[in-house]
Amino acid sequence: MKNADPLPLVAANPMAASIPRVALLLVCHSYPPVLGGSEIEAQRVCAALLRRGHDVTVLCAGGPPMPDAPRWVDPAGVPVRILGRRWPRILRDYAFAAEVAWTLFRRRRHYQLVYFLMQGLHLAAGLPVARSLGKPAVMKVSGSSIITLMRQSRMGRLELRWLRKWAHRVMILNPGMAEEAAAAGFEPRHLLWMPNPVDTLEFAPCLPGRRAELRARLRIPAGAGVVVSVGRLAPEKELASLIGAFAAVVRHAPDAMLVLVGDGPLRKHLEAQAEKLGLRASVRFPGRQTPAEVCQWLQVADVFALVSSNEGFPCSLAEAMSAGLPPVVSDIPANTQLIDHGVHGLHARMGDAPSIAGAVLQLIGDPELRARLGEAARRRVVENYSVDMVAERYEILFAEALAASPG
Repeated sequence: MKNADPLPLVAANPMAASIPRVALLLVCHSYPPVLGGSEIEAQRVCAALLRRGHDVTVLCAGGPPMPDAPRWVDPAGVPVRILGRRWPRILRDYAFAAEVAWTLFRRRRHYQLVYFLMQGLHLAAGLPVARSLGKPAVMKVSGSSIITLMRQSRMGRLELRWLRKWAHRVMILNPGMAEEAAAAGFEPRHLLWMPNPVDTLEFAPCLPGRRAELRARLRIPAGAGVVVSVGRLAPEKELASLIGAFAAVVRHAPDAMLVLVGDGPLRKHLEAQAEKLGLRASVRFPGRQTPAEVCQWLQVADVFALVSSNEGFPCSLAEAMSAGLPPVVSDIPANTQLIDHGVHGLHARMGDAPSIAGAVLQLIGDPELRARLGEAARRRVVENYSVDMVAERYEILFAEALAASPG
């Protein structure tokens, strides 16, 4: 699979196969029940590392929808310390950063390594403390364009300078992010490609009988060709081009249905666009859904669509692939690293409604092609991006960081 590892993996410690128990703090500004790609990734990685015998604690910011408690064990069994929760919202980021720094110092005898998942004031506050304590630190950039945005502020430039000097590795998600990092002064030795994990047991194809039952429950006609897109209804998802493409799709496939799972600032605009194009009966907006409900929408669909202009490592795409859905994706690096055109799905030109419509119609009209691409898509995810596969990559990284640390 030529795209299975699109960026070079820095040589790992050969002893990593028998890595001892590691105690680490994972610092991320937000965490489930906040639902986002980075938040879900944090929970999956932490739960997997705990199952593999490591000692993991999450430090995250407080405020709704987080529990109003200083300590909490989440539904996946992950210990979470909620910091800055009692401060007014306008001061909460500052309070969180200060409490991260204080917690790193106060608990210095209880952890070996710090993993920063998100940038922000807490990164600027925490990195110098970890450095002064001799604790190795790694950081993961959670999406495309973030490094470029960091370069535009004084605080961001400071964080990037300290990451270049002090972080053992900075993890990125796709080749485009590697180019952003290079422009910010990072050398290849600083960087490590680290995909987001997928729960391939939860996100799996279902049996035909179960699929028919789910379609009936979700009020989807048995013979409808269903295209699902999952994500925030926001400008970078380019959903206006997908709805525009669907106007052409229904002219050739009148029973086709588009389901936009999620919510966001463009929802009313997109609903108005669908209405204006005469697609009221063909486009559905079920709103924000739980991971289990998202899985059901994927299991009843025939095609998945992700036509964004900006992604990091798109969890929604990887989950759809794991469910056995053939995808239509925009031709941006984050998507094409996962999808070889004609092997795991189809590429379409970003923002080009006719190109998107052509790819969707090709899949809707060819059940054998859908089956072949869907099987290949699931196989790629199972073999490369399952939770245990990604957790093993983290173990290799942690072993290397601890081996290189003078502490």
